[in-house]
Amino acid sequence: MRIENDLKLGFKDVMFRPKRSTLKSRSQVSLERSFRFKNSNVTWTGTPIMAANMDTVGTFEMALALAEKKIFTAVHKHYSLEEWSNFLEKAPQGIENFIAVSTGTGEADSQKVAALMSAHPQLQFICIDVANGYSEHFVAFVKEMHKAHPSKVIIAGNVVTGEMVEELILAGADIIKVGIGPGSVCTTRVKTGVGYPQLSAIIECADAAHGLGGHIISDGGCAIPGDVSKAFGAGADFVMLGGMLSGHEESGGDTVEEDGVTYKLFYGMSSSTAMDKHSGGVANYRASEGKTVKVAYKGPVEETVLDILGGIRSTCTYVGASQLKELSKRTTFIRVSEQENRVYTK
Repeated sequence: MRIENDLKLGFKDVMFRPKRSTLKSRSQVSLERSFRFKNSNVTWTGTPIMAANMDTVGTFEMALALAEKKIFTAVHKHYSLEEWSNFLEKAPQGIENFIAVSTGTGEADSQKVAALMSAHPQLQFICIDVANGYSEHFVAFVKEMHKAHPSKVIIAGNVVTGEMVEELILAGADIIKVGIGPGSVCTTRVKTGVGYPQLSAIIECADAAHGLGGHIISDGGCAIPGDVSKAFGAGADFVMLGGMLSGHEESGGDTVEEDGVTYKLFYGMSSSTAMDKHSGGVANYRASEGKTVKVAYKGPVEETVLDILGGIRSTCTYVGASQLKELSKRTTFIRVSEQENRVYTK
């Protein structure tokens, strides 16, 4: 047993220090970024925010709405091949630039991805998603997937330390998902005691990835637009959102009504709700590591997206970054003990 005494930080522990700026307006800030991915050699341009690959968030409807803003969706893995074909047949041209096919690491998952890529070769992104990206089996699966689909962009995770980011990039992944336990409906930290404060995880993993020419996604922990900005300021190339995009018209999840108020269910993909729905229940050798909550219905997702993008633009004006790619270079974080005056907060 050993203890690391270095302090690790989350989003609530810091704020941006403002700096002199030549920007006159938020409208002068560009949030689009362009990347060339190391192992696939694919180029991508868009606003690097992602809807999470949860069946309550990463839906086809969400993908259509977000693609209009050049925002990415990791589509959840529970759609059938037929549903994918129906969606792509009707989707607007170019949608393949803003969606990923999600998969687990089983033999059936591998066969499904192969069939989907064969039927729809225009698809460019594969998201290999597991709760624990530290197993040898996971690394081997990433290698096999890259070998089978060398021209596709491989997204792989989740991990929270630099050495594992490096191993996955060397195994063939282009983008590494970073985050264990920070999500609003994730109970991994409670059930297992395992986790890593998200801001520190981003800083350490971004450093490791960028040293090899790779990229990272900050996955989880964002509750407000300022958190999204902090993730970018810490060095994240993409920021993945779950809870902030839940409860909308385009979100998945059953709709319920209580006392005249409409809600949509939102749950973690390791929750008993998700496993009852997709796996026939929680296996007797494991525990549920997610919870189910009711989110007040928010209407179409566009207003929420505009609020998030507006917040990031404001952050950039406060530190003098005219482009999103400059934000991390212009960022100085200050340690804080409080974030806001909560006198009138419900």
